[in-house]
Amino acid sequence: MTLIPAATMRATALGRMAEMLDRGPDPAGDEHARALEAELAERFGTAHAVAVASGTAALHTSLAAYGIGEGDEVLVPGASVVMTIVAIRLAGAVPVLVDSVGADLDFDDLIAKTTPRTKAILPVHLAGRCADLARLTAYCADRDLRLIEDACQAQGTRYDGRWAGTFGNAGCYSGKDGKLLWCKEGGYILTDDEAFAARARSFVTHGFLPAPGQPAGSRTGHNYRLPEPCAIIARGNLARFDELLALRQRQTRQLVNDAAHAPGLTPIEPDGRHEWNGYAPLFHLALERPRDFCIRLAERGVPNSVGTYGLTTADRLPSVKDLALSECPSARADLDTTLAVVVHEGDSDTRLAEMAHIITEEARQWR
Repeated sequence: MTLIPAATMRATALGRMAEMLDRGPDPAGDEHARALEAELAERFGTAHAVAVASGTAALHTSLAAYGIGEGDEVLVPGASVVMTIVAIRLAGAVPVLVDSVGADLDFDDLIAKTTPRTKAILPVHLAGRCADLARLTAYCADRDLRLIEDACQAQGTRYDGRWAGTFGNAGCYSGKDGKLLWCKEGGYILTDDEAFAARARSFVTHGFLPAPGQPAGSRTGHNYRLPEPCAIIARGNLARFDELLALRQRQTRQLVNDAAHAPGLTPIEPDGRHEWNGYAPLFHLALERPRDFCIRLAERGVPNSVGTYGLTTADRLPSVKDLALSECPSARADLDTTLAVVVHEGDSDTRLAEMAHIITEEARQWR
């Protein structure tokens, strides 16, 4: 299926690219990044948006702009992608894993692991599903903790009628290819906190911009600016976001329906509090050696979180084994028995049907 608005988006983007190139090199050029920020804030109903170079940059910037660093602890689900853990480490803080099942955090475990060193909770909305954000918001408010949402996979999800990523102090998003609002590479932060937004904008440009209590150049930052070509693509896709969201939801429904007769696979449906973005078709696997099954699907050309990208709980990530992170047995069992199929805008109906056929065929042989 090809969206007619995509042709319009490409034409508009190409025109803006040509205008940018005609102006020649401009070291201070940020016209489209600033325009994107205004359009994002308006589209998702927040006071501010800050464009950044990636989803990881959004997370690191948010932690740094709230002064979370050396010796501070950040509570994060055991079911976290490596980029989330890396962002906490880049800030100098310590990730503390909380057990979880699906998107739901184990609140008893969260309460037990909250200490005087805890400065923030960072829920991760994997596959566009959210934890109990109302409860998390209240918990953070009672304890003066920051709530920073990793909503990189949750663009377009509504939870309790609100956009995922707009419950906390800051919502962090990715523009990497494969995300709903893609721009090849990039990201953004949504917030209602004016002072935080100013500190974040300063941080992403080496600390050169002034912010409340922070004169220009008084603190170091990073080069996390969003390149203008990526901002141009993002603006084009934001203008057709409703179409992109509807497409992803339709794609996921189609693949789930087409794989309905695969033995040992049960679709994982969102609860009634979600208006889900359909980020990835999700199945519970009642098969022996489910991780091996996911690897087999990847070998057959069905990309998925476990088989293609090795998704696992953060305590099992080799790159952070020096942290000796606590084990999260419920999160591990959940991820090990979940198939999350990777789909994107370019997948045709024929391609989706092919993937569903492979999943069904392999499941029958596996049993």
